[in-house]
Amino acid sequence: MNELNLPAYDVKVRGTREKPEIFDFLRKRYVSLTPEEWVRQHFTHWLVEHKGYPKGLLGNEIAMKCGEKTLRCDSILYNKEASAQMIIEYKAPTVSLTQRVFNQISTYNLLLHVDYLVVSNGLQHYCCKMDYEHQTYHFLDIIPDYQEL
Repeated sequence: MNELNLPAYDVKVRGTREKPEIFDFLRKRYVSLTPEEWVRQHFTHWLVEHKGYPKGLLGNEIAMKCGEKTLRCDSILYNKEASAQMIIEYKAPTVSLTQRVFNQISTYNLLLHVDYLVVSNGLQHYCCKMDYEHQTYHFLDIIPDYQEL
């Protein structure tokens, strides 16, 4: 797997060369190891271990219904009242973070109305804070620590 712009952690991998799996500490099970999953696991570990995000308030692969269609958020941070506060979208390191990626996460936010949107391909990370009063958003220089949210 690619080296990322995220700290290393004690990765737990199993399976075969053809079908490797990585342990997802939030879902508490092994999942298929794809390049996007590699980014997700490193990013969520970084949030918990380095940014102070409570593990119990993060969820991976969260399904949402939009009419007949089911959408899946890569990760969601919930607040203590169990409302979504942040949506995180991951891409493989080889995928550029284009407007299309931001359009995708914005679609999820039409349903959730969160305070923060984050996208990462493991090499680049972007975070924007929503301003619903002025119907705009502001890109932040860094992804805030949990206590700054």
